Amino acid sequence: MRDTVQIHVTADLPIRARALTYANRAEVRFGKAFPVVLLVDSEAIAVLRRELEKVSAALDAAAARGGEPPEATN
Repeated sequence: MRDTVQIHVTADLPIRARALTYANRAEVRFGKAFPVVLLVDSEAIAVLRRELEKVSAALDAAAARGGEPPEATN
């Protein structure tokens, strides 16, 4: 059994985010009928944003080079 959940996020996948102020975290829902929910503590939002920006920059750089696969960002 895998110890991770994997979802494929595409441009047409509904994504809704809302602040759960009573819990000091954000909720990000992916999908409609059976959504996957990501709960992010307020302190981790900046970390998540920074990691997504790094991945985005790597993908942009790969596209500029003609679609070479990006380097691992781990």
